[in-house]
Amino acid sequence: MTTGIIGAGISGLTLAYELQQAGQDYHLWEATGQPGGYIKSVRDGVADTHPGYLRELGPNSLLGDQALLDWLDGLGLTPDLVFANDVSKSRFIFRNGAYQELPGTPPALLLGSFFSWKTKWKVFRELSNKTTSPPGETLGQFFRRRFSDEIVDYALGPFVAGIYAGDPERLLVSETFPVLLQYEREYGSVLRGLIKNQSKTGRRQSFSFREGMQMLPNALAARLEHLQFNSPVVSLERTDRSWTVHTATGSEAVDRLVLAVGTDAAARLLEGHFPAFAAALEQIEYPPMVAVHSAYKRADVAHPLNGFGGLNPAVEGRFSAGHIWSSSSFAGRCPTDEVLITTFVGGQQRADNARLPEADIRAQVHKELVESFGISATKPIFQQSFSWPRAIPQYDAKLLTVKQLVVNLEAQNLFICANWYGGVSLSDCIGKARKMGES
Repeated sequence: MTTGIIGAGISGLTLAYELQQAGQDYHLWEATGQPGGYIKSVRDGVADTHPGYLRELGPNSLLGDQALLDWLDGLGLTPDLVFANDVSKSRFIFRNGAYQELPGTPPALLLGSFFSWKTKWKVFRELSNKTTSPPGETLGQFFRRRFSDEIVDYALGPFVAGIYAGDPERLLVSETFPVLLQYEREYGSVLRGLIKNQSKTGRRQSFSFREGMQMLPNALAARLEHLQFNSPVVSLERTDRSWTVHTATGSEAVDRLVLAVGTDAAARLLEGHFPAFAAALEQIEYPPMVAVHSAYKRADVAHPLNGFGGLNPAVEGRFSAGHIWSSSSFAGRCPTDEVLITTFVGGQQRADNARLPEADIRAQVHKELVESFGISATKPIFQQSFSWPRAIPQYDAKLLTVKQLVVNLEAQNLFICANWYGGVSLSDCIGKARKMGES
């Protein structure tokens, strides 16, 4: 059996690698000249006496367990692993005019001052909350029902904006964190479920690579024997239960076809074969996002930057969604006497900000950084930005229609392995691809 794969993002690359390891035939087509999709690492400003700035334009890190680390070892990447510094375990939320550390443990939650006593009491009462989730419940509705408005505004909202660039009032709990519904059903409490399953989840670590996340797709691509770059798929032809893939340079018949591309490309290719599915794909939203990287002299920054970064709740009305203190989390991101901060502008809750002129976005980011972290410099010593007009697919109610139709496609030997179906994170995409490669 020959498998055709369209798209050399992390999903398509991983699937092709697994098939090759298993001795199965495959063909992988990529429209651009570079592997990785959303994974893009760039090092700027390198000079004889300057190591430059390592910027992540997309995902900043991977969160994985020992099984994932073992898989990366098989790719020869173990010597290039860079694990997050211990300080990155601390996460900060903007509240009352400053970044405050979000409680990371039950004692810190109960004894700290971040949340009100009313919310602390509601967290305790969650253990006896007998309500259950109705169909189509959003994350915001779920956490308000089981916890409080304050938890939604100052913990869930910023967290969801950071992962999904989304709005908790629109994202579905069943599609984003289905394990919460499982805990509610099985244990009658999310907290009780978390406690009982804490030892089963395994220890996961946050890490990157010496020259950034781009090293992962590059390593996969270098090992693939049937990867074609600069080969956009023009059209698909279906005969019985097989497919013919037409590109500008030729055609290839395959027994099984896997789409590892965004919903826009998938809709274009499937419009003539499955119009209802293509129409449903066109409804999936991708809010815009701009990543802005700013560097300052360490001596000019009063804030200790002693954590992973600071997120901005939508209720605070700030310009950006938040900031990652890149040089605090990972070594080698900039010179040791400087700091590098990655700011994210846009997302579902602040989409209009990402559509402003680039110069305006950079100026607003500098202004916010100065006000937030006590920066005395009049401008950054380095600043670059990168725009994603379509950043992250939204797991909202529109995705349910797509999920219902995917099953019908599989009967036609057409499969989906992409970040808009079955999990959006890098570890999700790798896991889905590896599982599909085994089937």
